[in-house]
Amino acid sequence: MKEKDYQICTNCIMDTTDPEIYFDENGVCNHCLKFENQLKKNWFPNEEGKKKLDAIINQIKIDGKNKKYDCVIGLSGGVDSSYLAYILRKLYPELRILAIHIDGGWNSELAVHNIENIVKILGIDLYTGVVPWEEMQDLQLAFFKSQLANQDVPQDHAFFATLYDVSVKNNIKYFLTGGNLATESILPSSWGYSASDGTLLKAVHKKFGNIKLKKYKTFSFFKRKIYYPYIRKFKVVRPLDLLPYDKDDAKKIIMQELNWRDYGGKHHESKFTKFFQAYWLPKKFGYDKRKAHLSSLIVSGQMTRDEALKELKQEIYNEMDLQEDKEFISKKLGISIEEFETIMQQPNKTFLDYPSDYKKDIFFSNLKKKLKN
Repeated sequence: MKEKDYQICTNCIMDTTDPEIYFDENGVCNHCLKFENQLKKNWFPNEEGKKKLDAIINQIKIDGKNKKYDCVIGLSGGVDSSYLAYILRKLYPELRILAIHIDGGWNSELAVHNIENIVKILGIDLYTGVVPWEEMQDLQLAFFKSQLANQDVPQDHAFFATLYDVSVKNNIKYFLTGGNLATESILPSSWGYSASDGTLLKAVHKKFGNIKLKKYKTFSFFKRKIYYPYIRKFKVVRPLDLLPYDKDDAKKIIMQELNWRDYGGKHHESKFTKFFQAYWLPKKFGYDKRKAHLSSLIVSGQMTRDEALKELKQEIYNEMDLQEDKEFISKKLGISIEEFETIMQQPNKTFLDYPSDYKKDIFFSNLKKKLKN
């Protein structure tokens, strides 16, 4: 990109490292405009939101009658999922929650520590799905070789596939997610394709993998778009969009109440995710996800633009930590650092370079819109 083409939003800190970004006449980016004109309609960090959530939880308990659990939550050990578990237990102590965690072989010891504390202190049942390492290793290496931006697909896909599978087996209809507009309303689609696309995952593994995925769970377009939402009537609820949610306050609360310890970065509870977000993306693609994370805090009023710009100037990866993590990742994947560097130097790809469900998703989305009209 030519220097003269560079532009940064006048409201947040998103810039032209997002190839699909555009700006209005005041220099405000499409992400800020979308938040203000569309997303805020689903954001109720107030008493109105609490009333909405109370009604939803009441229906969840009615639908969960005579079942072991009312709902499932994902538990990574990160701030969002940890705070969600805490606030649900505090506000709705009678809610029967099953927490689901996926051990893909990349958890830090700190993440394990945090998760153990959370479920023990809150008295929540935990289901941990373990992906056989030889399969995860082969799939993860295949994704590196694919040259795609989103390297979290193997872990994320396994989580969603397991979540749905466990929910069906336990006849649970509701997934309460820590996803929220207060801290993650902005994330360019160009920075990473969906982790739920089983066709893409299988295509990448078929081309670059070496062993069969026997126990790694996947799910299809049919299950994702039709079976789970319409036949099983599985519903996703975002409680943190219906409550006041301040990231810094949430950290202080879970540190005090759950003995939670900080990782130093969003999604750094996984050694792999830290490496992928702080090295692979910015080094190879020029994508610094801190811009999206900080911009989300700006539009939700939790941070000023000047504060975000100041934080962005901080070193993204300590050189000593980077070298240590690079050695760790390479060794765990069964390759040398030199082999990894060779992978890094190959041309970048996008999901359009592989078979995927993208066109089906577009068709299905358009069909839904027509049927609503």
